[in-house]
Amino acid sequence: MLSIGKLGRAAGVKVPTIRYYEQIGLLSPATRSEGNQRLYAPETLSRLAFIRHARDLGFPLEAIRDLLALQDDPHQPCAAADAIAQAQLQAVNRRISQLNALRCELEKMVAQCAHGSVGECRVIEVLGNHDLCLHPDHDEGHGPLADHDHASH
Repeated sequence: MLSIGKLGRAAGVKVPTIRYYEQIGLLSPATRSEGNQRLYAPETLSRLAFIRHARDLGFPLEAIRDLLALQDDPHQPCAAADAIAQAQLQAVNRRISQLNALRCELEKMVAQCAHGSVGECRVIEVLGNHDLCLHPDHDEGHGPLADHDHASH
């Protein structure tokens, strides 16, 4: 049996994250020692490593939940797992496109900087007026963050 600290170190996951995964049902509840310390079976380490790797690849928690359910029933076809991975790949490709657009906007903003006073600073000007960074090639003229909340702009 592994303590929560040993489990976390072995999987490279922080203790509060393990507690959270247990709370939301991604990990089975730990057994408790007489001193009320959480104790985990060795197989919990492989499940936690699976979750961590999936999170590192950007999978949302619901997709991980679905993948774990598939893993728990290994005799079913893997089409559902393939579909989940395909959806994540599409999300990553969308994010890469958004990041490339962001890079272009930042490069343009920095290149136009006159290195004069702040009153003439193109970086400050563009950040103060989102319309100045829009390109005609962006969907509906909404810029590279069209799919994101504009409250941060």
